[in-house]
Amino acid sequence: MTPRPEAHGPVHGTWEPAPAARWEDAFLAGNGHHGVLVFGDPDDDRVVVTHHTLVRPNGSEHARPPRLAAGLPALQDRLLAGYLTAAEEFTDGRPLQWVQPFHPAFQVRLRRPADDGGGYRRAVDFRTGEVTAARAAWSSRVFVSRADDVIVQEVAAPDLAVTLDHRLPGAPAGLGVGHGALLTPEGALLSLRARYPGSDRAYTGVTLLAVRGGTTELVPPGVRITGARSVLLLTRVRRHTGELDVTAEGRRLRDLAGDGARAYDELLGRHLDRHRTAYRRVTLDLGADPAERALPGSDLLRRPPGTALVERLFAAGRYHLLSSSGLLPPRLPGLWTGDWDTAWSGAFTTNANLNLQTASAAAAALPEVTEAQACLVRRQLGDWRENARAVYGARGVVAPTHTDGESGYACHFSREYPLHLWIAGADWLLKPLVDHDETRGAPDPRTAAALAETAAFYEDFLTRTDARGRLVVVPSYSPENRPARGSWGALNAAMDLSAARHALLTAARYHPGQAGKWRALADRLPPHRINADGALAEWAWPGLDDSYDHRHLSHLYGVWPLEEITPYDTPELAAAAHRALALRGAENDSAHGHLHHALVAARLRDAGRVAHALRQVLDGDFFHASLMSSHYPHRDVYNADAAHALPAVLIEMLVQSTPDRLVLLPAVPPAFPRGELRGVRTRFGAELDLAWDPDGARAVLRPGRTHRVELRTSSGAEPLDLVAGEDRVLTLGAR
Repeated sequence: MTPRPEAHGPVHGTWEPAPAARWEDAFLAGNGHHGVLVFGDPDDDRVVVTHHTLVRPNGSEHARPPRLAAGLPALQDRLLAGYLTAAEEFTDGRPLQWVQPFHPAFQVRLRRPADDGGGYRRAVDFRTGEVTAARAAWSSRVFVSRADDVIVQEVAAPDLAVTLDHRLPGAPAGLGVGHGALLTPEGALLSLRARYPGSDRAYTGVTLLAVRGGTTELVPPGVRITGARSVLLLTRVRRHTGELDVTAEGRRLRDLAGDGARAYDELLGRHLDRHRTAYRRVTLDLGADPAERALPGSDLLRRPPGTALVERLFAAGRYHLLSSSGLLPPRLPGLWTGDWDTAWSGAFTTNANLNLQTASAAAAALPEVTEAQACLVRRQLGDWRENARAVYGARGVVAPTHTDGESGYACHFSREYPLHLWIAGADWLLKPLVDHDETRGAPDPRTAAALAETAAFYEDFLTRTDARGRLVVVPSYSPENRPARGSWGALNAAMDLSAARHALLTAARYHPGQAGKWRALADRLPPHRINADGALAEWAWPGLDDSYDHRHLSHLYGVWPLEEITPYDTPELAAAAHRALALRGAENDSAHGHLHHALVAARLRDAGRVAHALRQVLDGDFFHASLMSSHYPHRDVYNADAAHALPAVLIEMLVQSTPDRLVLLPAVPPAFPRGELRGVRTRFGAELDLAWDPDGARAVLRPGRTHRVELRTSSGAEPLDLVAGEDRVLTLGAR
């Protein structure tokens, strides 16, 4: 039941000696469409079902972006003339409106007679995606198939009562719920339909029970099973309008059940072809104590943070990121929630959170995650075009800072959060897609088209100039901060300058025929400003002073995720960025702020700051027993930022790459004196294995294309010639 080390290496899973008492501690599985939270209680087991499409109508589905374009020239005039609060009036007067909130579907509830037998254990195996639990004569195993898009559970218990139960915390009182239960030749078919209050939208869950032996009887709203050898449950949930054809859905589940005796293993085998292959591509071994590796996750979390915990969090982060990515990338809570009142609507927040969560996708060899993010982008491009037209009167695209996955309109904004003024989102959301193209060595024409639209927006928007004839980004917004003694809508935010430059130059690479005009436009953007403290200023406009105590590091976008500012190519700007990082406060201790800090520090080769940021998260009680994380310390607000971003930090401190550069061991904290990272992908098309200890390091590169790159180590820089299909071994001396 307990995931075991592979060849005495890290444990690829976690386990607990007791059922989950809170949904936040339930073990997780998912296929990027369906998700489950498994409590593992032998007497009253609950499997909470979620789906990426489950968002509750709240009126925002009818909202459109504000039509403000006619007033844009006047706003620009006022801001350029020094009226720095002018953007506070650039609104259509609507109140702040949250996007449709993400919510759970229901729980599959399995009750059985109380059993006082000992030896209880529940576990999740990251390699297979299976969640298991057992005690005495009872056992359960669950996974969510990536091959067949179905939740599969097998229970070995002779006596069992099964119901689909919508009663989860925060469920609206006006939810219109209907149950169905029907005996079938296999056993039974259960359904639950829930219609949202005041809406024609609904969702329906269907569970097929294939019962081996014993008897099955209807006990509305569920069934009672007596004397069975085992029960197979297959579950799907659909969001729809009108009514779902439950009978047809039941037939599809029946086809999957096939021979009930072998169905679980057959379904698992098809699933493993996809899940296990993806999960095992990259591993991290920090040489942890085998005795610590064998501990339950909750014990590791209670002890002073050590390498066994970091190994397990790295593995869990990749597992949860993969499991929550498919139809869409991960939401703020990933793919999971046990409460209808999900914080911040359980949305996709694109001005930091989603981008941090998916930061490891290219290097950690998870193209499934990148493709999920590409799906989100592609399905919303039409809405992004309307944002550009309505707010700015421009061609091209402007991405929203919040989306529920359905609408991509910029509708979530207020005076304190003028998110409709943020124009850097398209560049940040497209950056992982560009990284993926570089990694595989071929441009995706769909990414190329989206980049062209991003560049077209800047062509139309960047029309105002300063006294020196340089372009001005006006209005400009740095999420989610404002200048000291200033207002939120400002001029020349550093993030906007970096994003505009990067978008234009990247579009030029993808479209050589239009490269000249886009490069010329990028060249007219002003440089970054270094303030009186020697720090890279958050706004490159005179008189806009920095507000240092803030959770976001938007102004350091040029350092990470871009490579506009590096210690190698732009040392003066890198030093100013480092000063800006040192002056930045942690504000409310948000997990994303600490790990964003670590990613920037790794790019700036500051191992001390990487270590400090990691300690803030590892010492701050951010992780539940499920190894999913919280937004704030002391497990306050279930949130996937830390869980999903941590692997990116650990990879960036060990390996960094661009299409023309490889950096090895740039920022390794002393807490990790030795280890092995295997399977990392580089953006010049090579797979890399890296081992290091106090005496030196050894890297093996397996290039997929012939290329010359610059190798950067603590010893300096040297050219590195790679030949497709020929392994290259690098040996580094002690650091």
